[in-house]
Amino acid sequence: MPLTRVTLERFTAFTHLSLDVSPGINILIGANGTGKTHLMKVCYAACDVSRSGIPFSEKLVRVMLPSGGSPGRLVQRSVGNRSGTATVHRGDMKLDVTFSRDRKLPPGDKDSAWVAQPVQSVYIPVKEMLANAPGFRSLYAAREIHFEEVYKDILDRAYLPKLRGPIDQSRKRLLQSLQDIIGGQITVSNEEFFLRNRNGNLEFTLLAEGIRKLGLLWLLIQNGTLAASSTLFWDEPEANMNPGLIGTLMNFLLELQRGAVQVFIATHSYVVAKELDLRTKDGDDLMFHSFHREENSGEIVSSTASTFHDIDPDPISDTFTDLYDRQVSRSLGGLE
Repeated sequence: MPLTRVTLERFTAFTHLSLDVSPGINILIGANGTGKTHLMKVCYAACDVSRSGIPFSEKLVRVMLPSGGSPGRLVQRSVGNRSGTATVHRGDMKLDVTFSRDRKLPPGDKDSAWVAQPVQSVYIPVKEMLANAPGFRSLYAAREIHFEEVYKDILDRAYLPKLRGPIDQSRKRLLQSLQDIIGGQITVSNEEFFLRNRNGNLEFTLLAEGIRKLGLLWLLIQNGTLAASSTLFWDEPEANMNPGLIGTLMNFLLELQRGAVQVFIATHSYVVAKELDLRTKDGDDLMFHSFHREENSGEIVSSTASTFHDIDPDPISDTFTDLYDRQVSRSLGGLE
């Protein structure tokens, strides 16, 4: 069952947020510092613990990485706030945790119903990790290095071997479309990733970062991580991506959604949002969630629309409109 709602009370940047989410694609937009990544990490942690069985509170600390591993630092920094709560819903099921500034991690908060229906999930961070993968997981396990656990997790998913059994037509089509773009298949040798094509194996350190990201998607499809009933979280998919490829990438995400994969992306890109909007077909389920700070209170609030055109406020389009107006003004010699 996909995620259906997330509620945050006095948690990191949020005073209060209750957000219903789509079982299809959720596009999070907003200025820097409006909590988009925090929201996705809360949802990802909830999905991940459904399979790992570790306490929700512990996973949140690992993926958010507050200073000193102190869970109390996840409580919103405001006078009088002593505790904060994060709650994630899947239909009638919910997983919640309350952090306090006055104590360490709360007691174990496993939920038997939540764990009884595990969700396969993957979080793709902004920084691409496959080029730097060799030795990272063993270093992470042995040493206290300052990396959010999402970086170790994405490598765990990428290193999974090929899924056993025949490849269904949907997966085969997605894999082939990615192979056509990147020009080959991805292989692994001694923890090092390579793009294999007719000329041999090309190491990931010599590939453009955009190609590496597409190669990661190829791996996640091949090994079954991204399959029906799974959930994908992707922070700024446009980063280091050729704008000419973004339309193809968004079509790929739409195909995943049509295959019952729930998707969350956080973006600052007009091209990402508009390509999704234009490529949507009947039956697709998209929600655009806009986050902004109230002028008077400074609180982060959200609004939701089913189309990019209906988002209000829309900082992405506002910026492009301003650029267009300035270009027109310049072309007219500065006339109003």
